[in-house]
Amino acid sequence: MDIQKYFSKVFIWMFVGLAITFLTGQIVASNPSLTMSVLGSGYWIIAICELITVIVLSARIHKMSPTGAKLAFIFYSVLSGLTFSSIFIVYQLTSIIYVFIITAVVMLVFGLLGYYTKLDLSKFGVFLLMALLAIIIASLLNVFIFKSASFDLGLNIIGILIFMGIMAYDVQNIKRLYAMNPDNENLAILGALELYLDFINVFIRLLEIFGKNND
Repeated sequence: MDIQKYFSKVFIWMFVGLAITFLTGQIVASNPSLTMSVLGSGYWIIAICELITVIVLSARIHKMSPTGAKLAFIFYSVLSGLTFSSIFIVYQLTSIIYVFIITAVVMLVFGLLGYYTKLDLSKFGVFLLMALLAIIIASLLNVFIFKSASFDLGLNIIGILIFMGIMAYDVQNIKRLYAMNPDNENLAILGALELYLDFINVFIRLLEIFGKNND
């Protein structure tokens, strides 16, 4: 499998995961009783299962069969869709579609940057991770202590910039992993998972800034 076909698989599986997530979220949001079950008492159970699934998938994907890796990725996408259903209640569908398109353009631009740049982005990996952890900590502090809308806006903007860098970093890393082991089919699923997570994080932050709430 050449690198073009490999990246085609990565992006196809990423968008399959996104489609499953958004479709699941829309189905849940359109069913009031299902919405109450998912976003009520069952929310934290689903969220914990989602976290465990992504950790196991990331850590064990190299030891899974190709079919098992794909099924695990689909399962994770469904779980994400369940917790993601709240956005279809809070925001207008037109805003969600609009922000999705913007996020796809951002992914394309920084994906191409990561693919074609000659700069070794691995040296920025630690910095990006530390910046991401700082944003997470600051966000938690804002939720429980500061409760500032302007601070939250600033964190969202900084978070978007950080994930733009992570997108480019991840694409270059996916390219590097392919060069090391071009025959490993599961690398396409791992790459899809990484870019899926980047996409969701940028999407959520853009939606919080530009999304229009339902009345």
